[in-house]
Amino acid sequence: MNIHEYQAKSLLARYGVAVPSGGIAYTPQEAETVAHELGGPVWVVKAQIHAGGRGKGGGVKVIKSEKGVMDAAKNMLGMNLITHQTSPDGKEVQRVYIEEGCNIARELYLSMLIDRVRGQLTIMASTEGGMDIEEVAAKTPERIHKVLIDPVTGVQPYHARNLAFRLGLRDKQVNFAQKFILSMYKAFVELDASLIEINPLVVTKTGEVIALDAKMNFDDNALFRHRDIEELRDEHEEDPSELEAARHSLNYIKLDGNVGCMVNGAGLAMATMDIIKLHGGAPANFLDVGGGATRERVTIAFKLILSDPNVEGILVNIFGGIMRCDVIAEGVVTAAREVSLKVPLVVRLEGTNVDLGKEILKRSGLPIESADDLGDAAKKIVQAVKEAG
Repeated sequence: MNIHEYQAKSLLARYGVAVPSGGIAYTPQEAETVAHELGGPVWVVKAQIHAGGRGKGGGVKVIKSEKGVMDAAKNMLGMNLITHQTSPDGKEVQRVYIEEGCNIARELYLSMLIDRVRGQLTIMASTEGGMDIEEVAAKTPERIHKVLIDPVTGVQPYHARNLAFRLGLRDKQVNFAQKFILSMYKAFVELDASLIEINPLVVTKTGEVIALDAKMNFDDNALFRHRDIEELRDEHEEDPSELEAARHSLNYIKLDGNVGCMVNGAGLAMATMDIIKLHGGAPANFLDVGGGATRERVTIAFKLILSDPNVEGILVNIFGGIMRCDVIAEGVVTAAREVSLKVPLVVRLEGTNVDLGKEILKRSGLPIESADDLGDAAKKIVQAVKEAG
């Protein structure tokens, strides 16, 4: 789960992470009021959407008057902000964050995330703050410093000091950085975060180390421990199909292809997408219905796939262990009838009650093509999509 910048800063501030003072506004008048309460003489108006690159898209403005803050908020609110991390249509700005100005001496980069290969928390830091870290990694990887943290010991003061020295910090800047990193780590662990990214992390002209921006992602599987964080979810920022899937305990992620996939099991779903690519197709989604799906849940999953206008064909690939093939077949037939299926459908069933499942599909009278194995299924759906096109 993602949250907005202002929400991330509020959470981090609870743990002693240094952030500028600021306030949220939903109208131009509220923005002017926040600016007045903060004082001056410089404010920063920031559009709040779940995407990076806001400054390049016109979503971050430095303002030197309270009226200017109101005018900037008026221009941003309601606009579709387009960045390299949004769709071509952009995202509508529904709120802006008004923040006090900062005397910046240097801009750095700092993040904490889970290294999935090593199974450890990793701290990444760079002197190239304010830039896309992917670009830095591609062009000047030597400027990225990484520290792997042993979960037994956690982050120690020497880790923080070592990183501070690598970033070229000196004297009291090192002390500020050490406090910042230790506080950030505490927030990461206690809030079950999966990512905290501070870009830029700034050093002020007085030597303080402050989070000028903040991004936080959380482990969805741990949200039951953090109902207060779950309440920060902004559904307006999320894909409607993925939200609908979550409500029915379906694992669904929309992709850019044209072959819809319905599979049981994450590993089998990944293999299905890979073999579709191998045969020249492009998967339109990842969808794992799980091992205990009901006919109703399968019907909802099928409808979710077809809600994507890019889908030109569907591959259902089920290995019936806990999941029974007849239940899948009933769900597919029900959904296909309800939505008046108009795209090719290939179904590969194997496992528990497979013969009964195939019989249900055959008796349905629907144009459903069966496949013997996964390779055969992928070939058939890719070919069917090409012929239909």
